[in-house]
Amino acid sequence: MASSPARLAVSGLTVRRGNRSVLDGLAFEVAAGEIFGLLGPNGAGKTTAFQVLAGLLPGTGTFTLDGMPIRPGDRTLRARMGVVFQEPALDPRFTARENLALSARMYGLGRGAARERIAAELAATGLADRADEPVGTFSGGMRRRIELARALVHDPAILVLDEPTTGLDEGAFRDVWARLHALRAARGLTILLTTHRPEEAERCDRLGILDGGRLVACDTPEGLRRRVHGDLVVVEVTGDPQAAAALLGGRVLEGRVVLERDRGHEEIPRIVEALPPGTVRAITLRTAGLGEAFLELTGHELEKA
Repeated sequence: MASSPARLAVSGLTVRRGNRSVLDGLAFEVAAGEIFGLLGPNGAGKTTAFQVLAGLLPGTGTFTLDGMPIRPGDRTLRARMGVVFQEPALDPRFTARENLALSARMYGLGRGAARERIAAELAATGLADRADEPVGTFSGGMRRRIELARALVHDPAILVLDEPTTGLDEGAFRDVWARLHALRAARGLTILLTTHRPEEAERCDRLGILDGGRLVACDTPEGLRRRVHGDLVVVEVTGDPQAAAALLGGRVLEGRVVLERDRGHEEIPRIVEALPPGTVRAITLRTAGLGEAFLELTGHELEKA
């Protein structure tokens, strides 16, 4: 039996600005009901990819929706896609209900259908009792919940989010992700997001590692973590890091010696003893996470890239 086509497939997505490639042949597929993330630092090209898909920026490449060719920004794609921007898209002077009504009108919902969808989304956010207050009086987490409701009011098949939890505290972060997983479970919603946060990327089914406009790897979070063998021991030395790396059998990344060890905590005393006295300025042990996988794949750290 033939497998179903991807809900969304992107191939050869390229965006150039002058002589510089912001995106260079980006390709990925997102299955129906999947949560797929693009993980990378600022400047990796994540938001550019988001803008092309949302029809806000031109780019070359091929795109299919359920196996059918489509152009980013096409009316059919826009009708089936909800978009949550990194920057707020709500009018702070409008109430929550008015913001949702404006979105419903933009998507062509009739008055009765809009009323039902708005009531359902307000109930799902837990903010129905504050529906008639201006969103400018809401906290960041509450506004993010209304942003999600705005993107969902027309019941899309695909939800696209650009850095959905940037600036949120831990409680609001958990609330947003509880809502996304509930949406996937209840509706089979397909979710595509961009993020620079490893703890957010861990919640995706699959990830594309994006760096310098190129897709470096694509796998499950577990599969990406497995690319780091054992623990990472990171050593800052006072002298020449290349000499220390040669002595220890490691490599130099951003001026520090990085060693992969199966049982890193047992190796730390031996590493210190192997170097001349006074050489070690600092030594840290990291278990393999997505930040370490990014380091392994790209040669630099995610948060400093």
